[in-house]
Amino acid sequence: MSETNRFPLFLASFLTLIAAGIGFAIRGAILGDWSAQFGFTKGELGGITGGGLVGFGVIILFFSLFADKVGYKPLMVLAFLMHVASALLTLAATPIYESMGKDACYNCLYWGMFLFAIANGLCETVINPLTANLYPKQKTHYLNILHAGWPGGLIVGGVIAFFVCGSNAMITHLRWEIPMMLFLIPTVVYGFIVLKEKFPESEAKAAGVSYGSMFTIFASPIFLLLLLLHAMVGYVELGTDSWITNIMENVIPGNAILLFIYTSGLMFVLRFFAGPIVEKVNPVGLLLGSAILGCLGLVFLSMADMAITILAAATVYGLGKTFLWPTMLGVVGERFPQGGAISMGALGGIGMLSAGLLGGPGIGYEQDYFASKQLEAESPETYEEYKSDEAKGFLFFPKIAGLDGEKVAELKELRKADKKDEETKLTPEQDMVLSANMFGGRQALLYTAIVPFMMAIGYLILVIYFRAKGGYKQEVLHGKEPDGEHYTGGVEGPVK
Repeated sequence: MSETNRFPLFLASFLTLIAAGIGFAIRGAILGDWSAQFGFTKGELGGITGGGLVGFGVIILFFSLFADKVGYKPLMVLAFLMHVASALLTLAATPIYESMGKDACYNCLYWGMFLFAIANGLCETVINPLTANLYPKQKTHYLNILHAGWPGGLIVGGVIAFFVCGSNAMITHLRWEIPMMLFLIPTVVYGFIVLKEKFPESEAKAAGVSYGSMFTIFASPIFLLLLLLHAMVGYVELGTDSWITNIMENVIPGNAILLFIYTSGLMFVLRFFAGPIVEKVNPVGLLLGSAILGCLGLVFLSMADMAITILAAATVYGLGKTFLWPTMLGVVGERFPQGGAISMGALGGIGMLSAGLLGGPGIGYEQDYFASKQLEAESPETYEEYKSDEAKGFLFFPKIAGLDGEKVAELKELRKADKKDEETKLTPEQDMVLSANMFGGRQALLYTAIVPFMMAIGYLILVIYFRAKGGYKQEVLHGKEPDGEHYTGGVEGPVK
């Protein structure tokens, strides 16, 4: 692999995650704008965010089947085009709402997010095996550095959101279309690099692994367990991050985005130090500890109500989620290198599908369910006044009419005026609505903590398994394991 273009290719890969993170963070911050402008419920907003993640997962699964044959560069060019197309469709939401109504607007935003997800999925299909190929002796370390780009984008997007998104914007409340489009800046840069540089062959192809042999990974019970665990990672990390700003805004109005920036900052910094950590604690041990911290963090966040306790809970949660996604990719890259892009694509795809089909909609449903049940129990008449016109379910759970997002947003504005000692005062019934809305978010976080608890059990099984096998060791396609790096390996591919 040429040293001269190794860094540009890694930088382009890093920037794709910056772009994805910016779009993800700002989308989370403008959910309130969408709810207020278009009248969406929490469940409907969850459907839009989930649609983006579903598209991400489907594309990773589909194109990972062909990445080794088609090559990395054509997929990255296509990703660039999809990023641009998603921006154009999302910008059309407001005029479509004005001319065609709420349902058409919902579909516009859903498919705009879907195109954004297609672009992100194409990038994810390429950048993980590409990074393993660029740095074959330090896979887990550089995969964690690569995925520092994701929280890096979340930080940039979060800062932008803090200053210009939502009614609590620090400087001014810009129309949501403006900050939403800022992800195009890193997109243009990575697109330029992709068009200019040459790409290497995949590790498996360079090692002569046949296309059919790559699929033998699905016969491994350990690989199947890793897929199940990564589905849970997608649910708890991306599903929760889709909602965390919106949920915590009810608890710490105006400062929830700062909490999001803080946890993203933890992830960004710590992922640069994954290499030394896995040298002392093997990757599976790191995953076990992360799952435990993630569970505790969500439980604490669901109960915290003071600034210091919220910060402490967010710290535990941030530490827990930091290493999960990239370290899982590292484990698959080290244990199943013969799978090529297919093995990493399967892992990333199942994580995104879980986040999109289960995490985003599921956490949205939980908020609707618990908020509605509480308000209905306290005041059936108030619930009838503030509930959505349409009841929606989730999987096999019963349908429920969540609180109307537009009406709740109006009450939040009234509460802001109330706190400024203006003439408008909330009635007891209106206070009930906002309290129920907060309760729904807290309960959603508490129930989500069950997922990392289950993950911890799965990782404990893996720890016991590898210990019985003599310890965690990487698999190398050919040649001996490189000296000095216990959790490394692989081969370098020729540049084409």
